[in-house]
Amino acid sequence: MTMNESRWMRIRENGICLLLEATAQGDVRLLHFGPDEPEGVEDWPDKTRVKYRLIEVHASGENQDDHHGSKHTGTLPGKRLKLRGITDERNAQGRRLIFHLSDDQTGLNVHYHMQFFDGVPIVRIWSELCNAGKEPIGLEYVSTFALYGVDKEGSLHRNRKMRLHIPHHTWYGEAQWRSYRLSDLGLDHVNEFSMKRLPFSNTGTWSSSQFAPMGFLANEETGTGLVWQIEHNGSWHWEISDMADQLYIQLSGPTEAENHWWKSLKPGQSFVTVPAAVGAIKGDIGQAIMEMTRYRRLIRRENEDNQRLPVIFNDYMNCLFGDPTTGKLIPLIDAAAEAGCEYFCIDCGWYSDGEWWDGVGEWLPSSRRFPGGIEQVLQYIRSKGMVPGLWLEIEVMGIHCRLASRLPDHWFFMRHGKRVIDHGRYQLDFRNPDVREYADSIIDRLVNDYGVGYIKMDYNINAGIGTDQGADSAGDGLLEHNRAYLKWLDHVFARYPDLVIENCGSGGMRMDYALLSRHSIQSTSDQTDYVKNAVIAAASASLVTPEQAAVWSYPLRDGDREEVIMNMVNAMLLRIHQSGHLAELSPERLELVKEAIRCYKQIRCHIAEGLPVWPLGLPRFDDPWISFGIRHADKWLIAVWRMADSSSSCTLPLPELSGKDVRIRVAYPAIHDAEWTWEKEDGRLQIRFPNPHSARLFEIDVI
Repeated sequence: MTMNESRWMRIRENGICLLLEATAQGDVRLLHFGPDEPEGVEDWPDKTRVKYRLIEVHASGENQDDHHGSKHTGTLPGKRLKLRGITDERNAQGRRLIFHLSDDQTGLNVHYHMQFFDGVPIVRIWSELCNAGKEPIGLEYVSTFALYGVDKEGSLHRNRKMRLHIPHHTWYGEAQWRSYRLSDLGLDHVNEFSMKRLPFSNTGTWSSSQFAPMGFLANEETGTGLVWQIEHNGSWHWEISDMADQLYIQLSGPTEAENHWWKSLKPGQSFVTVPAAVGAIKGDIGQAIMEMTRYRRLIRRENEDNQRLPVIFNDYMNCLFGDPTTGKLIPLIDAAAEAGCEYFCIDCGWYSDGEWWDGVGEWLPSSRRFPGGIEQVLQYIRSKGMVPGLWLEIEVMGIHCRLASRLPDHWFFMRHGKRVIDHGRYQLDFRNPDVREYADSIIDRLVNDYGVGYIKMDYNINAGIGTDQGADSAGDGLLEHNRAYLKWLDHVFARYPDLVIENCGSGGMRMDYALLSRHSIQSTSDQTDYVKNAVIAAASASLVTPEQAAVWSYPLRDGDREEVIMNMVNAMLLRIHQSGHLAELSPERLELVKEAIRCYKQIRCHIAEGLPVWPLGLPRFDDPWISFGIRHADKWLIAVWRMADSSSSCTLPLPELSGKDVRIRVAYPAIHDAEWTWEKEDGRLQIRFPNPHSARLFEIDVI
C-alpha cells in the first residue's frame, strides 16, 4: 500500500455482511454491519470514515477529543489504536475473527473478538485489553460493540425510517416492549451531530430492573434491523446518538460515568469486556427475536431440563406465600401429583420458625414447621413420583441472621468502610473463596443430605453500585463479584449436571444471558393477577427461549371455569410453574388443570424446538386481545386471550400460512365455546370468544 491507500476487507458470514477499512496508517474502521452489501461507502470522504472506529477506549488523563457532551465518543487511546494483525479461524461454533490492535503511547494491546455461530446471523463480540506498557492505565470506558452509520441505508430521513424497540421491565410488569421514532425520545436531526443521546443503563445486581439488556433498531424503509443483547448479570450501558450526520450505537458493560466503574489496568494485567450478541436482521422485530432464540439455544449449557420440560409445582404464588408446614404441604403434594406435576418445590420460609425476611443465611430447616424433619416431607414428595425442590437466596444474609454477626466484613459488600445493607440483607461477596466454600456447603447439603433435585435460586435485593473493598472502584468490585458468581455457578453444575436451578430475581429482575446461558429455567414474574400475568407470559419468549420461561399458573380458590383456563393457557406454551390451592378446587376445576397438563405433555416437544410468533404483535397491558404462538415445522400452537369487555371477535394474521390447507382445532380446553373460520387466501384466522377474560389454545397443522 502507498501512504494514501487503504485495504478493504469484505466479510460475509451467516447472512451478516461486514465492510472494514484498514488504512495505510494502521487505523481500522468498521464501516458496515448488516444483512446486505453496502453501497457507496468507499466514496465517503475520509473525514466521515475516520469516525467509524472499531472500538472506543477512554483512559484517565487522556483527552476526550470530541465535542461530545455525555456521549462516549472521541475516546483516547481508542483513537490511537493501530491494527497489527488479524486472526481468522474456525472453532466448534463457527468462524472467529480476532483483530489485534495496539497503542504505542500507552502500551495498550486490544484483542477484539468476533465469534460467529453457524446458521444464525448473530455474532458475539468482546475484547481483551492488555497493558504491555510501564504505567497503569485507568480505564473509564470500553465499548464492547460500536457501529456508526446504522441509518445509512435507504433514502428517507431517519425520523421516517428508523424505529427503536425497547423492552421496558419492572417488578410485576416484565417484558413490555415499546417502539419509538427517535424524535419521540427527543433525538432530532438538528446538526451533523448533537449533544443529545438516548442512554439506557442498568446499575447494580439486578440486571433487568428497568430495561431488559436488549434492543432492536429497525430500518423500516429497507426492512432490515440491528438486534442486540448485553450478556451480563450486573451493570451495563448502551446509547444511540448521531455524529457525521449519521446514527451510531455503542454497547458496553459498566462505565465510570453511568455505573461507578473504573479499572486500574496495571502493567502485565488484562481486562475482558462484558460480551454482547449483535445480529443483522432481514425482517421485523419478530424475525429478530426468532434469530435471537436460535442463538440463545446455541450458547446455553446443554441440559435435559430444556429437552424434557418437566411440569413444576411451587407452593408460593397465590398459595402458601412463604408459610410452609408439613400439615399444609401434604395435601398440596397429593394434589400436585394427581394433577400430573413432575417436580415439587417448597418455596421460602422452610428455614425459619416465623418471619424470615431479614434472618436468612444459615439455611437450616425449621423444626417447628416440620416436626418430623424436612426430610420426611421431601421423601413424601419422592414417594409420589416427583422430584423435590427447595428455595434458596444464597447470595445474601439477613441483618438478623446469627451467622452474619459472627462473620468478618470481608465476606460482604462494603462501601466507605460500612457493610452495604439493602432491604434488611447484606450482600455476600463471591470474590471471597470463603464465601464460595460456604455456598458450596449449602448446595452439597441440599443435594446430598436432603436429596433435592431442584433449587429455586431467588435474589430479592439490589446491592447498588457495588463494593469498594479490595477494588479499584465500587463498579470494579461489582463486576468481579458478578464474574466470580458465574464461575461458582459453573462449578456447581460441573458437580451436579442434572440439578435444575431456577434463576429468579423477584421474578424477572435478573433476566440476562450471562445467567441464562447456565440456568435452564427463568422465573418470568411475581405478578399475582392472572389477567395481567397473561400479558407478561405472552411476551416472555421475546427475552428468554420458550423452554426456559417459567410462568405461574395459580387457579384461585374462589375462581370459575374461565379463570382456571386462562391460568393454564398462560403457561402452556412456555414452562408450567403450577401453584394454587389445588387440593381445595372443585372436581370440575381440578380436572381442567389435569387436562391442561396432559395436553402440555403432548405438545412440549414442539416448545423445546419451536420458534416464537406474535400474530397480533408483542402484547401490552391495554390490548383488548393478545396472542402468542410456537411454530415448529408444519405445526403451529397459538394461544389467544380476550382481555377485556371489547369486541367478541378478533382476526389473527398468519401470512406464512396464506394459500395453505390447514387443520385447526382447540387443543385446550376440550369443551369450549370458541368459534373460528379460516380465510385461506389471505392467511387469516377469524376467532370469536363470547366472554371477556377468556383464553384458548389452538393447534394448527399444515395438511
